[in-house]
Amino acid sequence: MRLLLVEDNRALLKSLKKGFEEEGFAVDAAGDGEEGRFLAEANDYDVVVLDLMLPKVDGLTILRGLRKAGNPAHVLILTARDTPENKVRGLNAGADDYLTKPFGFEELLARVRALLRRKYRVKNPLLTVADLEIDTAARRVRRGDEEVLLRPKEYAVLEYLAHRAGRVIPRSEIWEHLYDWQDESTSNIIDVFISRLRKKIDHPPLRPLIRTVRGAGYILKGD
Repeated sequence: MRLLLVEDNRALLKSLKKGFEEEGFAVDAAGDGEEGRFLAEANDYDVVVLDLMLPKVDGLTILRGLRKAGNPAHVLILTARDTPENKVRGLNAGADDYLTKPFGFEELLARVRALLRRKYRVKNPLLTVADLEIDTAARRVRRGDEEVLLRPKEYAVLEYLAHRAGRVIPRSEIWEHLYDWQDESTSNIIDVFISRLRKKIDHPPLRPLIRTVRGAGYILKGD
């Protein structure tokens, strides 16, 4: 899943970026409001984690601009402004969640994952397609009675397909949600991960779940 961090504290920004990347997220990071607004408007993010007190352009201005433009990204405000008035102002401006500093990374991660479930309209962190089970909280995968060990990008591709099970997803769309804007990989890398996933979750005698729709993309389908 693709995440944008907008935070002017460089040490915190670096720490959060590393933490989310270790959890399998593709992360873009901006150290001021001007850069953050540009990235938020130019890319399709699943979640934006947004500070309010930013140089050049403040967080509320960014948020209001995104909502005025109809940007659907879920926005979590992460700020030291902890008064009820500030929380109400942020939520009324279009934020989906509000977390005050200081905070624990595990809580922030849980809130981001909750926003992802809301985006994909699922309540249960356990995704199932036929006999395939994906625990999005623990990032564990099972096919039938067998646990499947996946590398981070393999898991990310599978989770993205599972959130859209039954729909054909273009290779380029998968790539856009799994890689940050600085990555030099091409969308063809997705074919590599699909091949690896098939060897791990679709090997004989199991019924194939990942299918190729020629000229269109991939679909994860149980029936």
